[in-house]
Amino acid sequence: MGGRIVALDVLRGVAILGTFGTNVWAFTHPRGVTGFLADFGSGAGDTATALLQMVSNGKFLGLLSIMFGIGLAIQHRSAVRRGRRWPGWYLWRSALLLVEGLLHYVLVFEFDVLMFYAVVSVLVAYLVGRGGRVQVGWMVAMGALNAAVVGLVTAALLSGATTVGDPGFAVAADSWWGGVQARVEHFAVFRAEGFLVLPLSALLFLAGARLFAAGALEDSARGAGIRRRLVAWGLGVGVPANVATTLAGADWFAVDRYVCAPLVAFGLLGGIASLVHRMRAEAGPVRRGLTAVGRSALSCYVGQNVLASALCYDWGLGLARRWGHLGPWFTGAVWLLVAALLLGGASWWMGRFERGPVETVWDWAYRAPQRRSAPV
Repeated sequence: MGGRIVALDVLRGVAILGTFGTNVWAFTHPRGVTGFLADFGSGAGDTATALLQMVSNGKFLGLLSIMFGIGLAIQHRSAVRRGRRWPGWYLWRSALLLVEGLLHYVLVFEFDVLMFYAVVSVLVAYLVGRGGRVQVGWMVAMGALNAAVVGLVTAALLSGATTVGDPGFAVAADSWWGGVQARVEHFAVFRAEGFLVLPLSALLFLAGARLFAAGALEDSARGAGIRRRLVAWGLGVGVPANVATTLAGADWFAVDRYVCAPLVAFGLLGGIASLVHRMRAEAGPVRRGLTAVGRSALSCYVGQNVLASALCYDWGLGLARRWGHLGPWFTGAVWLLVAALLLGGASWWMGRFERGPVETVWDWAYRAPQRRSAPV
């Protein structure tokens, strides 16, 4: 059991830091988030930048989605073991996640994923206890819907009917309040991608739940076999396809991000979990840091975006305006700095407290109505 828990925490930690590997480009672009939207996936910049963006684009977000599905499956298993009604209070968790995501979006970051995870978690909560045939049927339906969306977007890009480019407005980086106003005013633009990928998120949630039930994270022959297949398909097939679609240009952006990248995410799951199970020695500082980040995943997800905002925007240190012209060198430096702060900070915090700061508030809010409804 201990190995499984460590593997889960490490995977969550990698997913959180990897997701920031995509988000960091939005913070470090010299023209701010709208410049990032205009350039990312549009073919702007050199091949080296495109390949560096490819390393994180969609893969760790896919891994994070899979991990949310695994977490949901763990919650369901715990409820069944304790004889509690399901989904029951889990729906309150989803409501809290929606509120947290909305606050994170409005106050901090344009591309929050928590709001959409909250919506998807309600659907998957009603499916996680159903039979395998029902779950597979939903996965096929969600996969077909995602393929249809990707196909339509790709066809529009290839035909020239639409482009990946400048959204036509700017978000002020010199004022925190200006950013808040822009996120409220342009809600539909910034939230559009999340609505488009709801089917993909549901598919990945269900896949994570099924992988957990199948024993993919177990330190056993069965688990090792599943992980080998995940690596073979996810890395052996997904990585070459991902490189090809990246180099093919902006017209293949949707295939690259919403088909190839999630496939690679499964390979990362298998490879990282296998690596953790092979580590028999005492955990070093990096592994301890990743475990701590995984245990305080919500705090670190929000915290990394707050840190990057303070470092890069003009209302903070304004580093993007001064150093953003350095491109991937500056972006990589910001990622390394924030990652180091999270690894060290999370290790310090989790060595002294049971939960991360956001998780502590979350736990209080989750239990408050239950305490009021409990019989005296």
